[in-house]
Amino acid sequence: MPETIYLPHKPDTPLSYRFLPGQGPLSTTHLIIFLNGLIVPQTGWQPLIESLQRGWAGNGRSSNHPSLLTYDRYGQGESGRDPADERRGGSHDIREVISDLHALAQEIWTTKTKTKEIFSNDTSPKLIFVANSIGCVIARLYASTYPGAVAALLLLDSNIANSDQVSIFPDPDAANFDPSILPDDVTVDDLRRTRAAYASHFHPTAPNPEHLDRRNIESLLPQSDRPKLLGPGGDGDGDEKGPWITVVGHDWETFAEENLRGSMNVPKSLTNAFMNPAWAKYNEGLTRLTDAERARGPVIAAGCGHFIQRDDPALVAELTDDLLGKIETAGKR
Repeated sequence: MPETIYLPHKPDTPLSYRFLPGQGPLSTTHLIIFLNGLIVPQTGWQPLIESLQRGWAGNGRSSNHPSLLTYDRYGQGESGRDPADERRGGSHDIREVISDLHALAQEIWTTKTKTKEIFSNDTSPKLIFVANSIGCVIARLYASTYPGAVAALLLLDSNIANSDQVSIFPDPDAANFDPSILPDDVTVDDLRRTRAAYASHFHPTAPNPEHLDRRNIESLLPQSDRPKLLGPGGDGDGDEKGPWITVVGHDWETFAEENLRGSMNVPKSLTNAFMNPAWAKYNEGLTRLTDAERARGPVIAAGCGHFIQRDDPALVAELTDDLLGKIETAGKR
């Protein structure tokens, strides 16, 4: 069951979280944190967690794995509204989210484990992020804000942080617009309607229940493949390694079908002509955020739409366990 914590810098506002203790050596050095998108709260990770636990029971990792932490950001799920909203005109930005995440990770590490007391030279956990959608953007920004703090990132259908989403589709009202670039079954009216739907749902200025202001994200992460991220370890002599990164993208056909059948009713050929190629290119860039030998992907999650952890929790569990294996092996060298 979820618990409630009051972080030191926001002592009057409840934050809902769930903590599952780890086992063995990895539980004393690493912490897995699941990062939500805008739509699905922390409960959306439960099928994945159950799949992880089943897999660990069968492969022997049940005796050596990090603790697991899910949480609802302020303004999301069972958590209270972010008190920063009152100071900032009714919303907060992603830098506030990064600050909250850092405070939460430190507080959980010191109150839910005894690592800090036992291992005086290792007062902070090495973080492993399993993230979906805008959670991937949060993971990247955290890793760049706190170099060396993040050991691994599993990025599940990351938001395209350097786009307003709308401009991925051509503007039918632009002076140089050429209708011949549209698929045969798509009209200019279809294009205009699709752009309007994306604007109302996904543009950085579009409101959301969390009151997260996303307008500065593109300026914070203007490129998909930089800045390069720094993983734990290294002594400052240039031998630092990046974190382990696995990038996972949705199935083009499944995603296009979801967009057609959903409330936006986007023609599949329009999604496949513009959105899917742009997203695939962005995911390729994400694999270059670390050293080539520490990157995997983009992996295409067959049969999965945007919420990959919901559509195929077994796959995500497998990929999470793969990252743990790499961390464990690297630690023995």
